[in-house]
Amino acid sequence: MGLGDRDYYRPGGFGGFSFLPPVIKKLLIINGIVFFIQILAQSMRFGGIPGELYLNKFFALVPLSGIDYSMGNGDTFSMIFLPWQLITYQFMHGGFWHIAMNMFILWMFGMEIENYWGSKKFLIFYLLAGVVGGLLHLVASPFVSGGAPTIGASGAVYGVMVAFAMFFPDRYIYIYFLLPVKAKYLVVILMVFEFMSVESMDLVAHLVHIGGAASAVIFILLDRKYHFNFDRLFSGAAKSSSSSSGSDFNFKQTFRRPFKKEGGVEEAKFYEINSQSKSDEAIDQGEIDRILDKISQSGYQNLTEKEKRILFEASKKN
Repeated sequence: MGLGDRDYYRPGGFGGFSFLPPVIKKLLIINGIVFFIQILAQSMRFGGIPGELYLNKFFALVPLSGIDYSMGNGDTFSMIFLPWQLITYQFMHGGFWHIAMNMFILWMFGMEIENYWGSKKFLIFYLLAGVVGGLLHLVASPFVSGGAPTIGASGAVYGVMVAFAMFFPDRYIYIYFLLPVKAKYLVVILMVFEFMSVESMDLVAHLVHIGGAASAVIFILLDRKYHFNFDRLFSGAAKSSSSSSGSDFNFKQTFRRPFKKEGGVEEAKFYEINSQSKSDEAIDQGEIDRILDKISQSGYQNLTEKEKRILFEASKKN
């Protein structure tokens, strides 16, 4: 990726920007473990039934109409839709290149989004994109003959790609490491290919991608208007749940706090350093570490003005 634009904040000198942020790291590990389990299941049989079918039955995304497999001996193996499949199908893959490409794209496009948003917000966004793609699968599958379980993180990954293009539209992406294309054009080209492919037999798979991309656009547009803060959401819910009396619970107060209307995405501010001011005093490394941890969890935009000033001055003195 190129470094043509600088419309995001990257703290310098203190490790504030992580090339393997915590959520993406955990997603890579979990997907890898699940894929290893899938490989093991292919060589196992339970009551004459391949273990892979059992994994798909409970964790792949099954059409609402269900699936009946003929086992060749007069018996059938039935699968039905289960609500948690909207999450679990995102961690299963159909082969090495399937998982390798999804995880590479997730890391390449997702690391800056997680650094900017914070881990909680990024995780919710990622899973939501996959869920919306899965819901489109459920809507479309009754109209597609020969329905099959759907697996893969592609819907969520498409959401991450669209988010990257919306945040960094002029960033150059090198196709095959040779041909530079701006992110906004690359995503448009990919989405055009998706729409051109919807008449093929893999209609459902393409709609999963489109659903993930559409959810990203809607999420980001709403976030720019209301500035979602999931730290406040969880802290508000935790305080309410710990209340000694049920009558103290205020749903409106607890769950509307995170959605504060904002005029737009906050830009990082720069401060002049006055040699005569208190800012010349030694800056405590523990305070810097605390601020960087807060950025990792909640994103730069949730720092206080004092915390932003401390971080900026520390980076200048580094």
